[in-house]
Amino acid sequence: MLIVIDKFLEKNDVANIRKSIDKAQWNDGRQTAGGLASGLKNNKQVDDKSDVGIEVANFLLEKLGNHPTFISAAIPFRIHPPRINSYTKGETYGVHVDAPIMSMPHSNDVLRSDVSATIFLSEPSDYDGGELVIEGQFGAQEVKLNAGDMVVYPSSSLHQVLPVTRGERVSAILWAQSMVSDASARSLLFDLDQSIQSLTHEGKADSEELMRLSAIYHNLVRRWASI
Repeated sequence: MLIVIDKFLEKNDVANIRKSIDKAQWNDGRQTAGGLASGLKNNKQVDDKSDVGIEVANFLLEKLGNHPTFISAAIPFRIHPPRINSYTKGETYGVHVDAPIMSMPHSNDVLRSDVSATIFLSEPSDYDGGELVIEGQFGAQEVKLNAGDMVVYPSSSLHQVLPVTRGERVSAILWAQSMVSDASARSLLFDLDQSIQSLTHEGKADSEELMRLSAIYHNLVRRWASI
């Protein structure tokens, strides 16, 4: 399931993040890639142990934890602090799959990556190339969104960032461990929850119908969740 969340960040949020990372220390992105991925990754990342890296990550974590569509899509148990990366001319990240188990910073906890997400921090007109290509059940999809938009997809998906040929592509990437590990179950729950929210906002179902649908949703979460 690939879900696009429009305007996850407001334009002023994007501007503030871009202003903060202008003064950040950037490292070779290969430092955080393991195994085969290290030979495919060619980009730069903000040092996630730096003051700027921690400040931006905490800001984004607060946004994620309060965004109903992201919560509905991911049903998160644990979220890895987002990392900021940059691709300039010639930089790319070849076809890969995200690591299944990741260490959480500043703790002994680990995270099973069920859900991946990219928050775009550059406008499409700022760069050529750089599309995020995600392989799914119905083929590969190219994603290139407006600054502030986010795409959410299963961490098990093969994906890549095509080479940038002009300008700079800046984004935040993150991973979440879901309380519902099965991607198809999460997809069904997301569709059901979005239908409930739509009926609620549009007033198209009486309270008894909504209560029954809500009960089905919560009982399915209870059946499929593991915490």
